[in-house]
Amino acid sequence: MSADGYQRTEFREQRTTFSEQISKVVSCQSSSVACLETPVNTPRLVLAATALLASTALAACGSSADGAKASADGGAGGKADVVLRLPDPGNNGFLARGKKDGSLDKALAAVHAKVAWTGSAGPFAPAAQALSADQLDIAQGSITSAVAALAQKPGFKLFAQTAPDGVGEGILVKNDSPIKTVQDLVGKKVAVSQGGTSEYLLLKALEKSGVPADKVERVYLRADQTSGVFNSGQVDAWATWNTFSTPTIANAGAHFLVDGKAIGSDNYAVWAVRNGFADKHPEVVKAFYAYLRENGLQEKADPAAYLNVFTDSGPTAVTPAEKDIAVNVSRQGAAADAIAESDITRFGTVAQFFADQKVTKQPVDVKPYLIDINKLGDGAK
Repeated sequence: MSADGYQRTEFREQRTTFSEQISKVVSCQSSSVACLETPVNTPRLVLAATALLASTALAACGSSADGAKASADGGAGGKADVVLRLPDPGNNGFLARGKKDGSLDKALAAVHAKVAWTGSAGPFAPAAQALSADQLDIAQGSITSAVAALAQKPGFKLFAQTAPDGVGEGILVKNDSPIKTVQDLVGKKVAVSQGGTSEYLLLKALEKSGVPADKVERVYLRADQTSGVFNSGQVDAWATWNTFSTPTIANAGAHFLVDGKAIGSDNYAVWAVRNGFADKHPEVVKAFYAYLRENGLQEKADPAAYLNVFTDSGPTAVTPAEKDIAVNVSRQGAAADAIAESDITRFGTVAQFFADQKVTKQPVDVKPYLIDINKLGDGAK
């Protein structure tokens, strides 16, 4: 996992045929939000189907509108425990470690809260829908996918950020590809996930190199279903983030044509909280943020200790070939931090860029959807 603690779970992509992918593209284009991916940033932090499964499970559990429920023993001092619903962290990163060693539960117990793990971490679009539908309380994604989601009457706000990942995301090409520069992408097919990190990286690279966007064919695919298409040569390049770039570079003979640093990416990772939860339980959000910050710094200092937390075999495990890449990305990353004025300016730049590129119909004003975590709950009883 990269140092910012971004929990983009290391799940392995399904292999499907190209025709199956294209059929998904048709349905995808009818609803841009449903096709958005989540990021940012550190290898870490799924799909709409996952969100639906989580929704079903949560409905069966009878979760309340504000996410607060009484525990069997009534909590410390007889006070009801607040249940914080989070995407399951998988096998890597400090949240996975916090789940295993109980440190997250311990941190939240101080504010009479506990965790309910739901579904899996992954693309932000389904998580954004789950937040707005009161099926999830906190989730992580990228500012690029958040901007697109914020254009859809969101039920969440952003309370923390992690600096853009300069080395773990970018545009992949095969090692034997004749494509040597961004200009060489003219007339080629590039796999992207619609409306988030992936599409942003491609468009940003094209703009920086002076290549008109319409000179490159964007093939819209779900990120978890792109590996087979890329490996078989049905697309010429793949714009993606470190959940997918790390195994592809390690195992499929690929490299970055350009990475986030080379294109000047502003693709922050962001943490989002459901509005009702932040309003009713600001102390829980602040305690969770403090845990993110502290443990993200610890992961950055020793990233290898946060890989394969539960198992070192199977589809969720980081392989030996992937380990060095994952550790390098994490060490060069950052930890979650409060959202500062300088970050807000860069968020606005992303929103304007998406409007200019016609990813969104108009610029999204991000500022009303931001929380100053250091002031959250001030004046509340």
